Amino acid sequence: MATSRQILQSIRSRLEIKGTVLSHIHDHGDGGSDTAKVITDYRAYKYTRFLFLLGFLGLFILLAGIDLGVGSYSVSLREVYAALIDHIYGAITGGTLGWCDDPITDSVVWNQRLPRILAAIVVGVGLAITGAAMQSMLKNPLADPYTTGISSGAAFGATIAITLGIFIIPGDLGVVINAFVFGMVPAVVILMLSRFRKPSPAMMILAGTSLMYIFNAVQQYMMLVTDPNSSQQVLSWTTGTITTCTWGDLPIMFLVVAVGAVVIMVMSKTFNAMNSGDSYARSLGIDVDRTRVIALIVISVVAAGVVSFTGIIGFVGLVAPHIARIFIGSDNRYLIPASALMGAGLMLFSDTVAHYLVPFDLPIGIVTAVIGGPVFLFLVLRQKKEVW
Repeated sequence: MATSRQILQSIRSRLEIKGTVLSHIHDHGDGGSDTAKVITDYRAYKYTRFLFLLGFLGLFILLAGIDLGVGSYSVSLREVYAALIDHIYGAITGGTLGWCDDPITDSVVWNQRLPRILAAIVVGVGLAITGAAMQSMLKNPLADPYTTGISSGAAFGATIAITLGIFIIPGDLGVVINAFVFGMVPAVVILMLSRFRKPSPAMMILAGTSLMYIFNAVQQYMMLVTDPNSSQQVLSWTTGTITTCTWGDLPIMFLVVAVGAVVIMVMSKTFNAMNSGDSYARSLGIDVDRTRVIALIVISVVAAGVVSFTGIIGFVGLVAPHIARIFIGSDNRYLIPASALMGAGLMLFSDTVAHYLVPFDLPIGIVTAVIGGPVFLFLVLRQKKEVW
């Protein structure tokens, strides 16, 4: 029979994964004081993580206000929040203003900039939570929503629409639908391969990488043989931008990300178990292969749903979970919400930098790559453990 000290040692080694069992441990002889200390430390740890989440939320709100005020028409932070509060509470009706005393400011904040800011938030949340889920599901620090070839497939679908004029469903959302459908192709291929081989992390990553190279090669050929104007449109789409997002696009993007976020949060405890290895997860009765397939479908839908509207925005899904993991830890119950706030904050910061540095609409995908690359390199250098 295991001694009290052996039990405590096991608890400490799995503190982040199975911390809830601490409340069920009883004192046993000379190990009682150690048990009480472990429980106290764990509760303090949970409290600290909660404070970090509140801090991330406060920083996110501040960045949103700053981003709404930056541009050719500068708006102060107070005027930004005043205009938002007036609209939310219906204070602006028939030309009567509430806290905001300038109709131009109200129009700039609410009609011109807010759709872009909300799109940045939705995109940041979607890419970050899928990145965190991918890294936990595949146990790979380099995994992000694009690892499975989603971005390349979406870019290929948009290229077909722009260069050849071939639309799955013609209309205003023709390019978006093409990008979404082809963005889901890698997931379908991986699901088909899983019938012949176990859907292991290595299989998913290698299959996604193979599809990425195929899509990229065909896309580059199409850009070479098409006319310069179409090639320029494809290049603009692939750099990633949120300035084209409108109020009409936001409900679809929000619905896809919201549903995906709920499903991923429900699976957070399962991801925690899978972090400890497939054998441990199976010992808890988890069907690891089936879980990976379900997670792949959810991640692909969310990532493709976001990318189809904005184009390729890199590094957010890769860097945001790593930054959040430094402060929050690897418990996905806290890591996923923290990653969502960090991803939204990174998008808002990048958008602020883009509008502050240059007088024209700089694609946000360029800024996230310029910021995310050095940040990720710094995270690699400070990593002291051999295993992630």
